[in-house]
Amino acid sequence: MPKSYSEQEREYIRKRLKEEAAKCLARYGVRRTTVDEIVKRVNIPKGTFYLFYKSKELLLFEVIQEQQETVNRKLYQTISGIANTELSAEKLTDVIFEFYKMTEEMLILKLIDVNEVELLVRKLPREIVEEHFRDDTDTIEKMLALFPVKKEVDIKVLSATFHAIYFATLHKAEIGEQYDEALYSLIYGIVTQII
Repeated sequence: MPKSYSEQEREYIRKRLKEEAAKCLARYGVRRTTVDEIVKRVNIPKGTFYLFYKSKELLLFEVIQEQQETVNRKLYQTISGIANTELSAEKLTDVIFEFYKMTEEMLILKLIDVNEVELLVRKLPREIVEEHFRDDTDTIEKMLALFPVKKEVDIKVLSATFHAIYFATLHKAEIGEQYDEALYSLIYGIVTQII
């Protein structure tokens, strides 16, 4: 019989699960992070974990998503700050480029390689992944609403394009020395189609 937790206890346990999952993810990656390791660190029975999350992957995805939301908020604030200025393709490219560079520096995202991302996505329920992509599309649409955009821009295609760039960042080592220049060029090419 599962133990009943107060709302305060539930919030605390959820917070601790996310904290320890983030540490495990950064240290071990998706494959080697286990529910056993997380519950040991939080000091709860394994069965309690499943009162909060149906799977390890759902917890890990929530941790990654929260970090992405933090970066998105910063990007939105930055874009809001330049929206009323004289906007150029170069200025917007610089902002978006810095966003991708900031994402690269996030400890969790820095340590996850493309195989780890693909493994995580493969193990998540399809509706969760689709909702994530819809949220990304909504976020991009909200940011684009801040300044004049060419009428023919398809937000869904634009969102997919920015996802493609994100997946390219997971191949930084394979791209090699020209990575930063290539990333900047990709972003600039997209921006010139937007404004």
